[in-house]
Amino acid sequence: MTQSTMSAAVWPGRSHPLGATWDGQGTNFAVFSENATAMELCLFDSQGNERCLALPEVTNHVWHGYLPGIGPGQHYGYRAYGDYSPKTGQRFNSHKLLLDPYALAVSGDMRFSPAIFGFPMDRFADSDRDLIQSDLDDAAYVPKGIVVDGRFDWSGDRYPETPWHDTIIYEVHVKGFTQKHPDIPVELQGTYAGLGHPAAIEHLTSLGVTAVELLPVHHYNAYPGHLIGVGLHNYWGYDSLNYFAPFAGYSAAGDAGEQVREFKAMVKALHQAGIEVILDVVYNHTGEGNHFGPTLSLRGIDNEAYYRLVERTPRYYMDFTGCGNSLNVRHPQVLKLIMDSLRYWVKEMHVDGFRFDLASALARELYEVDSLAAFFNIIHQDPVLSTTKLIAEPWDLGEGGYQVGNFPLLWSEWNGKYRDTMRDFWRDHHCRLGEFAFRFTGSSDLYQANGKLPHASINFITAHDGFTLRDLVSYNEKHNEANGEGNRDGESYNRSWNCGVEGETEYGEVLRLRSQQQRNFLTTLFISQGVPMMLGGDEMGRTQYGNNNTYCQDNDLSWFDWSLRHQNQELLTFTQRLIEFRKQHPILCRRRWFLGREIHGSGVIDIGWFNPDGTIISDEDWHDGSSKAISIFLNGEELPTTDKQGQRIMDDSFLLFFNAYPELREFSIPPSVDRKEWRVVIDTKYASGFVEAGSIYEHGQLVPVAARSLVLLACPHCFDTTSGSDTRPLPKDNDG
Repeated sequence: MTQSTMSAAVWPGRSHPLGATWDGQGTNFAVFSENATAMELCLFDSQGNERCLALPEVTNHVWHGYLPGIGPGQHYGYRAYGDYSPKTGQRFNSHKLLLDPYALAVSGDMRFSPAIFGFPMDRFADSDRDLIQSDLDDAAYVPKGIVVDGRFDWSGDRYPETPWHDTIIYEVHVKGFTQKHPDIPVELQGTYAGLGHPAAIEHLTSLGVTAVELLPVHHYNAYPGHLIGVGLHNYWGYDSLNYFAPFAGYSAAGDAGEQVREFKAMVKALHQAGIEVILDVVYNHTGEGNHFGPTLSLRGIDNEAYYRLVERTPRYYMDFTGCGNSLNVRHPQVLKLIMDSLRYWVKEMHVDGFRFDLASALARELYEVDSLAAFFNIIHQDPVLSTTKLIAEPWDLGEGGYQVGNFPLLWSEWNGKYRDTMRDFWRDHHCRLGEFAFRFTGSSDLYQANGKLPHASINFITAHDGFTLRDLVSYNEKHNEANGEGNRDGESYNRSWNCGVEGETEYGEVLRLRSQQQRNFLTTLFISQGVPMMLGGDEMGRTQYGNNNTYCQDNDLSWFDWSLRHQNQELLTFTQRLIEFRKQHPILCRRRWFLGREIHGSGVIDIGWFNPDGTIISDEDWHDGSSKAISIFLNGEELPTTDKQGQRIMDDSFLLFFNAYPELREFSIPPSVDRKEWRVVIDTKYASGFVEAGSIYEHGQLVPVAARSLVLLACPHCFDTTSGSDTRPLPKDNDG
């Protein structure tokens, strides 16, 4: 590669918008740096030859210039000049080519080399090595920005705008879902085009989900140094290098800007099928790591502005994420970067919402998590973002970072308490009935007091981070040896139960119980109030053989094995029917909270809680952590909402019998629930789950519920109904 510095005149251009903006005649370049003393724009030809142009114009800390004749496909980067003084927070190094934070497309991956570090790697054993400036040029080893033609034919595209209470989320990895799909052309497997292919969409629509939540698609550092030595690389993508460009590795069309058009086509295809697209976004940290990490973008452009540095010792980074650094969300430009990115993905890429990774880190104004942080205020006031689906992962690794239930209005949350409670209930572990009741009904103890509705709770049993559903019932311990870290990585306390044998087995009784437990979890998930989210592949028994941290496993361990559709057809069919069942019954996806008491003095209750013998659960029972059986009455004739035409909504009524004991229990139909007859619809002891022409029970009869199973009985709403005695509301949460 050759490098030359051009003295040719650069037109002044504009300080906005940031990034590279093509107008049909040329391209405007603009990059923010508050502390740089000079900035060069570096252009690369097809052979990798570099020419550098000084950007002399600076407006409000934005360096800018316009180059006529420069258009789509042009590769570029920046070199920033200033002090290299890590002890004062400055890490400028003009020997390092820097990726534009606003690049709309990125070409190439980072290749590991000593040159990518701002300090000399030949002094690796020196704990002060980062204080010495490296003079190695890294342009050959780092990704470049691409000038993009953003035009796309969106005609006919409509945001599905699925109401929150009707939403069913499917968490999935773009590559993992499509890499081995037999009906997707080989050249499209593992790509955005593959996910937009009719074969992929057919699986999603047949399943019945309304939204895909994609693991990170922002361009990320795929080859962090600690993985290269063991022959692995970053698969999940939680090390962003850019917040505008779709990851080029998932593009079938190429990495010279075509990936943008391909991503848009994928979104359009999913929208046509009525499926929303939610992005998992990582605005809490970047892939540049700690003070010993590479200099790839923000660190070299303006380290002090973009990152949270340790007060009084700014050589080091605040780390609320466990990934080495934290973005400085207190700085106006960092807030602008995040907001510009979010708006871009909604307005230009047509996505429908976001899941914010380690969102508590974004709420730290100083050190404590602040629900009134500027980040939330800005989003709430934004006319675009305030109407999208906003989901928080409500924790980080800093002190006080576990914030489930504390995010403000407009935000839904991954409800970790729901996951933990349901796992504990269905295994042999202490679980208060009161805790179970709160989680089953949407976690009103967490969300109701601040004006939120049940959809604030994103309910999940499994997610990408942890065991799959099949592994949850097959392993007591994690088995992460393939990650090359001596099985030290990943969560050790998984609230799992292997049903008697660790790992794979041919023992029939164990396999039967594992299948039954999977049906128990899925049924519980889809009949609970709140928004269900399932991990992609759970519907067909996908396994990672006990690895609960496959962040670095870009291989068969993580990719979908589509032959499981046939091997586990009963599980797939059951999941499809469960989702359809939920959609058919508004009582299972209420828009308002249960009252748990007589409605308007009518003597009619909307939900009832009972012991297996039909008696009302007492205060003492609510706090019993050893009880593993509960009966729930859902009154479909007392829904507090109307349809779009203002007509009263009515539904069937349900009796739910949960038995997590290791032996059969008989349940009585409660005397206070007076219905003519009840028909069994779901019984998880059966492989099919759903019972055709199920048994009919009347008042006074006992309903047998097998060990570790769930039975759902239905009474059609056309029957006459009355109510008997009073029933008690949900227990008060004495644990706060």
